[in-house]
Parts: sequence; C-alpha cells; structure tokens
Amino acid sequence: MLYLPYLTAMQKLNLPTYPFKFKMLGQITQIFDIVRKKYTSLTPEEWVRQHMIHYLIHEKSFPASLMGVEKGLVYNGLKKRVDILIYDRNARPFMIVECKAPSVKLSQNVLDQASVYNLQLHVQYLLITNGLAHYCFHLDPSGTTLKYIEEIPHFSLDF
Repeated sequence: MLYLPYLTAMQKLNLPTYPFKFKMLGQITQIFDIVRKKYTSLTPEEWVRQHMIHYLIHEKSFPASLMGVEKGLVYNGLKKRVDILIYDRNARPFMIVECKAPSVKLSQNVLDQASVYNLQLHVQYLLITNGLAHYCFHLDPSGTTLKYIEEIPHFSLDF
C-alpha cells in the first residue's frame, strides 16, 4: 500500500469525500486533477480545490469539460490565476470559484479577490470556499450588485 504521510495531515472538509488518486514524487504527495488530467502537489488549498471540483461535478452536475483550473488572466499588468473557472454551454465564463486553505478565514478580501478577476471575466456567479465554509453570490446582469444565495446552483437547472 502506498504510504502518503502528507495526506494524513489533511483536514476533513465540509464536503463529501471522493475516491481521489494519489502518488508520491520523491517526498511530495500529489493528487490527480480530473480536469487538468495530471497530478499536482497536494497542499491544503489544492485539497480544497480538488474536493470542490468533485463536488461541482458529482453533486451539482457541472461538466468537467466546461471547467478550467488555475486559468491565467492579466489584470493591471499583473498575472493572476483563477482557481476554478466554469463556462456556460456557449463557452462564456459563468462562475469563478476561489479556493483557500481551511486555515484561511473567508473574508471581504477573499471576495474582493474573486471580484477583481470578474472585472475581466464578467461571470454571473462568484463562489468562495475554504472547504469548511462556502459562500456563493449571484451578480445582477449589470455586474454591479452581488446577492448572496443560500445554495450553489445546479448546472442542469440553471445553465
């Protein structure tokens, strides 16, 4: 059996568990990303990101084919990366998901970070999570007003 010492230190999240694939690269534990189709270093933030990817696919019916992970963009001359970017059926950006490690408190700063990305992407939904708490917001068509919504939307119903 493969021994994954770092995995035992990963915090239980407020998300379902999934059958992740792991491997060791030297002393580094890696987790398989089903969207990028590659292994990536397992960090607390990656642990949250992979849980959220599986949650959105398996519980909310978002197609993996409409997801981008760590998608690059340039804002004010600075390179930024969106943790998860979900596209609609017409390949337009639809939802930004900003993931933080469980130790990071979700605050206005985290929402502001996702909102800055949205100045370029113009999505309808922002979701911020640290794996323990999840906050989803809907933007009005003008993109100026955020409204907190109780539940993350389901793809087949809302898109």
